[in-house]
Amino acid sequence: MLFDFYELLLTDKQQTFLKYYFHDDYSLGEIAAEFDISRQAVYESVKRAEAVLESYESKLHLLAKHEAAKAWLAKLDSLADSLTDHMELSLQLRRIAQGLREPEES
Repeated sequence: MLFDFYELLLTDKQQTFLKYYFHDDYSLGEIAAEFDISRQAVYESVKRAEAVLESYESKLHLLAKHEAAKAWLAKLDSLADSLTDHMELSLQLRRIAQGLREPEES
């Protein structure tokens, strides 16, 4: 998930290697063969990229904030579901939750 948040902050080579390795399930050897480099070079590049991603997260906390927002939205949904006697309030809570999930275009 860190890759999804910080992908564009990586070098092109790091992006490519991580996509092949994590998204496409290529082995280190397959990536090495594709780029005509050593398996060790691919391994080091992947490990370095992972460290960079973790460093970005430790500073920016985008993934943590995303996960927290999802948890709060689930609580908001649950609260809206429980307000069967207060339909207008329930509807307003659902609209708020939807607005947080899909912000309007500016």
